[in-house]
Amino acid sequence: MKKILLLEDDRSLITGLQYSLKKNGFEVSIAETVQTAKDALDGCSAYDLLLIDVSLPDGTGFEVCEYVRKKGSNVPIIFLTAADEETDITMGLDIGGDDYITKPFKLAVLLSRINAILRRSNNFNQADTELNSNGITVKLLKGKVYKNGEQIDLTASEYKLLCMFMENKNIVLSAEQILSKLWDSNENFVDNNTLTVYIRRLRSKIEDNPSEPKMIQTVRRMGYKWNGAL
Repeated sequence: MKKILLLEDDRSLITGLQYSLKKNGFEVSIAETVQTAKDALDGCSAYDLLLIDVSLPDGTGFEVCEYVRKKGSNVPIIFLTAADEETDITMGLDIGGDDYITKPFKLAVLLSRINAILRRSNNFNQADTELNSNGITVKLLKGKVYKNGEQIDLTASEYKLLCMFMENKNIVLSAEQILSKLWDSNENFVDNNTLTVYIRRLRSKIEDNPSEPKMIQTVRRMGYKWNGAL
């Protein structure tokens, strides 16, 4: 049974989400403040996914996301937000979020996104090989990434994107190809702007000079490719 930590302070929404998630086979823990979420994450429980509201009584969900990523965890994170402004969405993705959904939303849509993210995580975690290129090593069985022998922390989305590039060295991948691989083809909520954020964030972690990327190259009007000739 997959375990979800739900960080939300709206009691009526908590009741509905908790009921729906449990009905669909998930074990759900509830936190209503930033601090209780941190306490839960510091406890003995390991979560498969975090469902985090952005606006909370004692802070924001972004704080919890940053807290999780600083601890080195790549657990998938979905933000629940009442604001659909691009700046809020970009901020959530930049600090390590994997997806977002804007309130109000249909429970069926949320469940679809949760299942898609967990399915992608499972697919990558089941691999038992190793990828190597340009000083970057991905140990697929353990889900670990190293640059010149030093471990680097990636979110679940960054990890999947890196694996896709390294498995297709020197091949130009269009944005559509990347999105169809990383997300289900019928999930139209993912767009090119989101992909741009993911790629920029990944470059900041693996490139020596992110402003002049050598590994993940942009091919004008075509897409991106992993330069395997360095």
